[in-house]
Amino acid sequence: MNDRYQSPLSERYASKEMQYIFSPEKKFRTWRKLWIALAETEKELGLPITDEQIEELKAHAEDINFEEAKEREKIVRHDVMSHVYAYGLQCPKAKGIIHLGATSCYVGDNTDLILMTEALKLVRKKLINVMKELSDFADKYKELPTLAFTHFQPAQPTTVGKRATLWLQELCLDLEDLDHVIGSMKLLGSKGTTGTQASFLELFDGDHEKCREADRRIAAKMGFSQCYPVSGQTYSRKIDSRVLSVLAGIAQSAHKFSNDIRLLQHLKEVEEPFEKNQIGSSAMAYKRNPMRSERIASLANYVMSDMMNPMLVASTQWFERTLDDSANKRLSVPEGFLAIDGILDLYLNVVDGLVVYPKVIEKHLMAELPFMATENIMMDAVKAGGDRQELHERIRELSMEAGKNVKVEGKDNNLLELIAADPSFNLSLDELKKTMDPKKYVGRAPKQVDEFLDEVVRPILKENADLLGVKAEINV
Repeated sequence: MNDRYQSPLSERYASKEMQYIFSPEKKFRTWRKLWIALAETEKELGLPITDEQIEELKAHAEDINFEEAKEREKIVRHDVMSHVYAYGLQCPKAKGIIHLGATSCYVGDNTDLILMTEALKLVRKKLINVMKELSDFADKYKELPTLAFTHFQPAQPTTVGKRATLWLQELCLDLEDLDHVIGSMKLLGSKGTTGTQASFLELFDGDHEKCREADRRIAAKMGFSQCYPVSGQTYSRKIDSRVLSVLAGIAQSAHKFSNDIRLLQHLKEVEEPFEKNQIGSSAMAYKRNPMRSERIASLANYVMSDMMNPMLVASTQWFERTLDDSANKRLSVPEGFLAIDGILDLYLNVVDGLVVYPKVIEKHLMAELPFMATENIMMDAVKAGGDRQELHERIRELSMEAGKNVKVEGKDNNLLELIAADPSFNLSLDELKKTMDPKKYVGRAPKQVDEFLDEVVRPILKENADLLGVKAEINV
């Protein structure tokens, strides 16, 4: 198949598990399960459908005759009726009751809701596993001081583990949103051509309660607690928007993480994993490019922009339905899931293999720490008899001089030497160097890591222990 376009999301990025959820086989098997659920429900509510017919439907639930359906669709130009026809070829006794009272959206829309729910649960499983790896990383490096940055300018130190909790907290927020959406997913049910259930009211001889009960039973058979109470012919397309919004939120978090890793790799402080025989550049053989983090960012951009599709579709539907949603939905929803699946596999792979370089981190931190220690130095000098206001001005002047030495002259930061040589401070160089313990300047960072992991993250991981153990499926 090298003579046709192939989606990179399937070929390069998404896992087999996520691809199967949106595969034709999964889709059409779900259609058949829905037709079986409909027939069973109609029989249970008194329609003249036999056990023999239902057993015949069940006997062919999995062995879909795709070729017959394709040939029929060439003639009738309708995918649902083509599969009704193909199913009927396999089930001659049940042929007359397949799809009874239903419209195309009974199988199409209910299947979309089922597949999105399954895909959301797979996303959730992978998200939990990324959170586990990040929590382990944060715990391991909670004590390691590192230079923090605001505006990408050196700022008061933090720790490597504390920085990781920033990435982790965003995933906790994503999990909250994800759980809310999963918990709110319902089926369309059997609503008929414009959502009024007119065909089912006719089948059940005007019995409104049987129409309502049909929805409840179909939902239960398909693993849902309820159906949406009202609809047009379709479920509200706002559901798609809601689902893609959660995926876009995860993409935002992953993109921020990938940005930080790429910047840290530039600083040579932290690197993403790099395979033994991996090539970083076709021309520059020495390079170790952060290609996985870049891929996360690239796919995240796609998911965030993909969010616009269901928004546009939901806002432009006419009355009970129009069909200008169909082609867009076939692209935007599955591919949004395939992309976020690829992102989470990459995220898991990167965190699992992060390489930390403590010596480089220490070097960068110690080059800036004298500036950050000046408040402590000033307090020590005041205790030694100095004037706070005069000392503040001298520190400002000496800091400017040291900064000039670093930036203009390309020399090392000599602020401590300058202060030691100034009689105003009455402090020796040895005394000043004692203030250079980075752990004095990280505040509550290590304790914050412990508190966050113990109070927020570990309870989540404990509650979801059965989901842990996922290995990233990526093309390096």
